[in-house]
Amino acid sequence: MSKSVQFLEDIQKGNTFKKDSFILGGAMLDGKVVPGAQVKIPLKTLNRHGLIAGATGTGKTKTLQVIAEQLSMKGVPTLLMDLKGDLSGLAQPGSLNDHIVWRHGEIGTEYIPEAMPVELLSLSEEKGVKLRATVSEFGPVLFSKILDLNETQEGVMTIVFKYCDDNSMPLLDLKDVREVLKYVGGEGKDIITENYGYVSPASIGSITRKVLQIEQQGADTFFGERSFDPQDLIRTKDGKGMISILRLTDIQDRPKLFSTFMFCLLAEIYSTFPEQGDDDQPKLCIFIDEAHLVFKEASSALMDQIEAIVKLIRSKGVGLFFCTQNPTDVPDAILSQLGLKVQHALRAFTAKDRKAINKTAENYPTSPHYDTSELLTQIGIGEALVTALNEKGIPTPLAATLLNAPKTRMDILSTAEIDHLVKNSELVAKYNENIDKESAYEMLKGKLDEAKSDEHKQNMEQQQEEVKKASRSKKEEPSLFEQASKNTMVRQIGRTIFRELTRGILGALGVKKR
Repeated sequence: MSKSVQFLEDIQKGNTFKKDSFILGGAMLDGKVVPGAQVKIPLKTLNRHGLIAGATGTGKTKTLQVIAEQLSMKGVPTLLMDLKGDLSGLAQPGSLNDHIVWRHGEIGTEYIPEAMPVELLSLSEEKGVKLRATVSEFGPVLFSKILDLNETQEGVMTIVFKYCDDNSMPLLDLKDVREVLKYVGGEGKDIITENYGYVSPASIGSITRKVLQIEQQGADTFFGERSFDPQDLIRTKDGKGMISILRLTDIQDRPKLFSTFMFCLLAEIYSTFPEQGDDDQPKLCIFIDEAHLVFKEASSALMDQIEAIVKLIRSKGVGLFFCTQNPTDVPDAILSQLGLKVQHALRAFTAKDRKAINKTAENYPTSPHYDTSELLTQIGIGEALVTALNEKGIPTPLAATLLNAPKTRMDILSTAEIDHLVKNSELVAKYNENIDKESAYEMLKGKLDEAKSDEHKQNMEQQQEEVKKASRSKKEEPSLFEQASKNTMVRQIGRTIFRELTRGILGALGVKKR
């Protein structure tokens, strides 16, 4: 049996699925596509997560685009994290050219340009549906992990949440958190100590600084109302799954906000989606571009939470796909959970690079047809090593693959096209309204203002009472004349003077004495 025939049989055997699947590309041997050796991805196992990796410029983003298109056409909604701003073209049909004609001719598939239903989302001031969440929804444990608090500080945060719960003070945004911390360490210190325990000023100061840190990265635009409902991510339109694109081009230098959002979203999806098990297709697929930013900024405690969610969220019918330059960017504990792996070319410029390539090759099934570590440096743009899980959870044979070209535009939307998309969105009116309900900040401000008003009123009343007392005291004090009249000698002298004056007056009037 020839080498190419054996290769074809291996590929076809590994890609025989009973359930629905889609064609990702054509399998290559010795640099050429083998006719009939199409690489297929089963929908049933896409809740087992995946990896898209490769050096800059090797086609990772276009691969992500192709997979999102195929899922949308199968009715599966997706969420794409767009840090570079080059995924919005999914909303417009692509255009045919000679290279695409050649590529699809080699693969044996038809190329039909087609637009996909797209919803633009934003964490900041980018145009699109505003994503927000309240602090209360995180709870003290998760919020503490995001701030990377130690055990003592986490206890303080628990007291803050408990005090707000007991006094019906909603914690909606970061200014609520700062105001409560200020109250706990100031005017309310005695109340907190009496009812909840002692809170040190040092802990309050440290937590406040960490709140300010994520606030400076733009988290103040994320925490607040109205909270985004994850159910809005699983919509369909005309039978196609909605592609939600989160535009993150303006927060590349604020990875803390990105990782905070990602953790919040995954936790919310896990807590609200019902158990689904291994269905015929996933309910939602999430693609995290530049995934190394999530892991780089995450604390060890947060990493533990992310690892747990990655392991458990598949039971909710959700698949997570990490896109990064090198598989080593993803922690081993998470990498081991990824069923679909699409590995684009890696570049070996240094001895360290060569070691990384050899380590990367160990993450893939061995193949009698390839020297994986060597092939990783030789595959071209738009080509990748691909392995998936079959319906029994067994990895399919490793295949060097010439990938399909995207059916949608391989470029960004114009400003006018973005404006049109946002204008016709069903969710913009729902989530872009600015809401600032009375919460902990306003309630504590009101309480403190009322206390100051009462104190001022008491001071005024006290001052008025002191004035009245002084006035009464002044009235009760005898005059100089009264004091003199009480003296016996003074009274005698007064009578004598009065008598002599009377005589003088009578004499002047001509009245004689008898």
